[in-house]
Amino acid sequence: MLDAYLNRKTEFEILPMRGEDCHGVSALHGERFARGWGDGEFHSLLTQRNVFGFVARQTSGFFKVPLSGFVLSREAAGEAEILTIAVSQKIGRSGLGWRLMQAAMREAGTRGASSLFLEVDDGNVAALGLYRKLGFEKVGERPSYYVAPDGRRSTALVMRRDLR
Repeated sequence: MLDAYLNRKTEFEILPMRGEDCHGVSALHGERFARGWGDGEFHSLLTQRNVFGFVARQTSGFFKVPLSGFVLSREAAGEAEILTIAVSQKIGRSGLGWRLMQAAMREAGTRGASSLFLEVDDGNVAALGLYRKLGFEKVGERPSYYVAPDGRRSTALVMRRDLR
């Protein structure tokens, strides 16, 4: 019985991001990125008419993570972009990134976008694997775009996916 409880699949609900989510989103962003965005930055973006996002909240599992992940996107003139996405390290490899990206792609399409763009560090193997599985293709590079805390620079890959 205990084994069944401990091995139970973690479940999440994906909900539209709201202003009250900005503090938790900012905290998770700071855990996952060298330069975290403040909750004011998230709130400022989220109040723009063409910006939308989703948060993931864990509904089951042994170790509950209140805000398990999020994605923030923007749509304009028929194109959309992923501004940022993060999943808690404690939840990694659970399929949550896939679900968040699916929610963003659906919403971007509903808003009239025919393509979706994103940028990713060329050294982020897990993210690159996810984006390639979702059908994104590299369309450009930005050399020395990202700067790590130790000063090391890395290339941003610009990726695109058709939504129609």
